[in-house]
Amino acid sequence: MMEELLRMEGISKQFGEFYANRNVNFDVRAGEVHTLLGENGAGKSTLMNVLIGLYQPSAGDIYLHGQKVKIESPAQAVKLGIGMVHQHFMLVEAMTVFENIILGDKQTKGQFIQPKERKKEILNLSWRYGLNVELDAKITEISVGAQQRVEILKALYRGAELLILDEPTAALTDVEVEGLYSIIDKLKSEGKSIIFISHKMREVLHVSNRVTILRAGETVCTLDAGKTTSQEMANLMIGRELSEAIYRKVDVPGQPIMELKDVSYRKGVKHGGLSDVTLKIGKGEILGIAGVDGNGQSQLAQLAAGVIQPESGAFLLKGKVPAVFSPHGFIDEHVSNIPEDRNLMGLVGDMTVEDNLVLKCTDSERFSDANGWHLKRKDIRNYTGKLQEKYDIRCQSLLQEARTLSGGNQQKIILARELEAEPDLLIAVHPTRGLDIGATRYVRDSMIEARDKGCSVLLISADFDEVLQLSDRIIVLFEGEVMGEYSGKNPPIQEISLAMAGK
Repeated sequence: MMEELLRMEGISKQFGEFYANRNVNFDVRAGEVHTLLGENGAGKSTLMNVLIGLYQPSAGDIYLHGQKVKIESPAQAVKLGIGMVHQHFMLVEAMTVFENIILGDKQTKGQFIQPKERKKEILNLSWRYGLNVELDAKITEISVGAQQRVEILKALYRGAELLILDEPTAALTDVEVEGLYSIIDKLKSEGKSIIFISHKMREVLHVSNRVTILRAGETVCTLDAGKTTSQEMANLMIGRELSEAIYRKVDVPGQPIMELKDVSYRKGVKHGGLSDVTLKIGKGEILGIAGVDGNGQSQLAQLAAGVIQPESGAFLLKGKVPAVFSPHGFIDEHVSNIPEDRNLMGLVGDMTVEDNLVLKCTDSERFSDANGWHLKRKDIRNYTGKLQEKYDIRCQSLLQEARTLSGGNQQKIILARELEAEPDLLIAVHPTRGLDIGATRYVRDSMIEARDKGCSVLLISADFDEVLQLSDRIIVLFEGEVMGEYSGKNPPIQEISLAMAGK
């Protein structure tokens, strides 16, 4: 058996009366990948924040190499050989890759650094682990996958023996995911240990030696990854059996709700424009957009939400050219939006859960007085309390800041706000990205329910299986052009895959 590197014993973390972790036991061996699996809000992030010294445990002990340690800050965690690559990267965009790697490192103290020597050390490290990066490139100039490699390299350069990877594949392309797997294999072969946090069952089984499942802040069990299945893990994670969802497909949609005729936007830009796009979404159908990220999907979503205007071609909403081409104008036309980046575009993080839930309707008579000067707080509290229960938004209080919630619960706030507006058109961009299996199922069921009530849904997702499972029709975008249209019933997967590659 491999030597034990880390042991967390009886860890509890309490916030007031609420237990985020309760008596959690977790250990990691040298040279293994140990996955931490659980629903959004199960306590994974809290446990890792205890490990890296951001939080102090209310009870329990941490042992490294068999020695009891007290980790009082992230800087101390780094000294002890613990590094974390967060889901949202902690990089300074205005700086180069090299500057980010040495930033704040203990060797940087003093007036001068020797860039040539330091670059040589970093390049040797990058070659050793297959972490190919361009040291002199600005962070803004490199891909998301390359930014992740910078974060891993930064942790290794600081001497990390134990690496925490938090949702590492959430924003990566399929090719970048394969590259990450190779890096993980190399790290393991060099004796490094990895705590892997993920919701994707297939990748958990692919990379893990062992899997520990958390539910409601407590340890459920630890499994050998080679002796379990996706179904078993999913059932343990949510505490009940979750059967596979099979959704009915719509054959004949209603009248077009949104229509694009030869629409172009930044036509010459391959990975940031639209070129002569023609499509329509009928009432009560889900139109899925398939394609590798960065082939015009973001621009299509922004167009459908009124954020940008076509440079040429015709855009019709309910058969008419929109009177006001703006997000607010489209909201008035009953268009709802689950945006690409929930933190940047979907929520105001410093506002409460309650205020985020009524963000789009605070000036309505229901929630404010005739002058719009005073909010009807009691009415808002009653309304948002019902939404919290209906959409299973797990928070300590409706007055809690939205940014303090897990990703799944943040997404449920957006979903509740947008669907309760009873939209004619719902734009859903990566609606389940970063969500656990239970929250994912809930979001998908909610979209199907909205469709069955007559809502049209524009679904844009990097999850190909999600597009196949939910879409009544599928359109493939490549470099801003429509490559083909396919029925959602028995879709030709091979043909769609080739179209996604531009063939």
